[in-house]
Amino acid sequence: MKKQVNPILKMDYPDPDVIRVGDTYYMVSTTMYFMPGCVILRSYDLAEWEIVGYVYDKLDDSPEERMELERNEYAGGMWAPCIRYHEGVFYISFRSNSGGKNYIYRAVDIEGPWKKNILEGSYHDSSLLFDDDGRKYIVYGNTQIHITELNEDLTGPRKGGLNRMLIEDKTDHGLGYEGSHIYKIGEYYYLFVINWPIGGVRTESCFRSKSLEGEFEGGVVLSCGTDYSPTGVAQGGIIETLNGKWFGILFQDMGAVGRIPVLVPVTWKDDFPVFGENGKVPDKLEVISSRPNYPYEPLYTSDRFIPKDDVPKEKQLALPWQWNHQPDNNLWRLLPEGGLEIKTDKIAINLTHAKNTLTQRMLWPACGAEVTIDASSMQDGDIAGLCALQYCYGMVGILKELGTYYLVRIVRNTEKDKDNMARADFMPGDLTDKIRLEGPEVTVYLKANFEEFKDRLDFYYFKNDKFVKVGTPHKMEFRLSHFTGNRFGLCYYSTKKSGGRAVFKNFVYSN
Repeated sequence: MKKQVNPILKMDYPDPDVIRVGDTYYMVSTTMYFMPGCVILRSYDLAEWEIVGYVYDKLDDSPEERMELERNEYAGGMWAPCIRYHEGVFYISFRSNSGGKNYIYRAVDIEGPWKKNILEGSYHDSSLLFDDDGRKYIVYGNTQIHITELNEDLTGPRKGGLNRMLIEDKTDHGLGYEGSHIYKIGEYYYLFVINWPIGGVRTESCFRSKSLEGEFEGGVVLSCGTDYSPTGVAQGGIIETLNGKWFGILFQDMGAVGRIPVLVPVTWKDDFPVFGENGKVPDKLEVISSRPNYPYEPLYTSDRFIPKDDVPKEKQLALPWQWNHQPDNNLWRLLPEGGLEIKTDKIAINLTHAKNTLTQRMLWPACGAEVTIDASSMQDGDIAGLCALQYCYGMVGILKELGTYYLVRIVRNTEKDKDNMARADFMPGDLTDKIRLEGPEVTVYLKANFEEFKDRLDFYYFKNDKFVKVGTPHKMEFRLSHFTGNRFGLCYYSTKKSGGRAVFKNFVYSN
């Protein structure tokens, strides 16, 4: 038994769902427009987690996913996955909010391969239910929560099957009931949902019924923040441990770093769940590991980008890396001597339009990243850098201009459009600092501080055997136009002529 401190993952893993198979817990989380997509994590104590893999390398291969014709999937892509294990098969379902489709993937091994099918219909924030009598259902909706019985092969509704509304949010709310998770536990069906009452915080509720055709009764089970954040803890799954204890894994909004999972103890009174301790989410709690000495792989990584023998190109990168949108595998490679080479094939107005930006989640409450950039094969007008990727981005890197190399700091000035909800920014970034370099190579460093919601980003470059600060701190934000936490990104784009190349070497992640 060990003490665990909330939040558990300290990274942007929103909309978690969790199951236990034997002594092993598996979690899935929203990954939106990042590829590979639908991350799967593994734990033996519900507190420490590692990445197992991803469900798909690409989803629909659409122009939006490929960032073609100025299209994109920011704030779109896959949302709110559900994971279930039934009769020896893993099932993962989710909706693509930009593609407008629902998917159900299945595999006999958690590491895949995963078989995809498209589910006929539209199901927002859905949850699967495999009932004791062999019938299958999907529960979903916003404000009104519905249940639809599915056919045997999970490709659409069952003809003549159950199809009804279970509950409706009639409170004075800004966000109505959504984020459904349904379970059959003992004699009852339990339906968990979230909402956001006007003037309140994100709130978790539970409703129960002994029949899917009966009335679901219940109400709020958790409506509070934590010592480190006032926003409400809600939306996620519940799980029973090997020793019979119950927990919820929900998430909390944490500003620019994103939405972070929180572990909440659950007890039962009169067959109804009671979340937290005296209605509060504890800062510390005890967990028991089924494999106490298991060495977890970190959720972030440094990287020299050394290629691996006999490994397909698409599998060469370490698991914490994800591309911003679907990568063009013809435009990147790992060099034999070490290094990530990226080539451009289009003109981009700013870094949010760049193909093949390679990212990792940032770590709360603070983290840093450095990388060496070789710009010797870049063309005039090209920019390569290390960024904090979000709508209100910040970047430090190299600009090649008239054959000369400059160290530059580029940011998105968010004060210009505080209320802009557009998914794409069609303005150049603000180039605030420009320092002539002696050659085409430089090492740059970003330091992110999220403690007490500072959301501060500092910029540095290496000169005369030390890191020198560049410009003023940048205020990072969590914008709904992207709907994800800030990430470190290795980005390269052309503003005049495509076809150049940039190389990133010796990436170092620090906390």
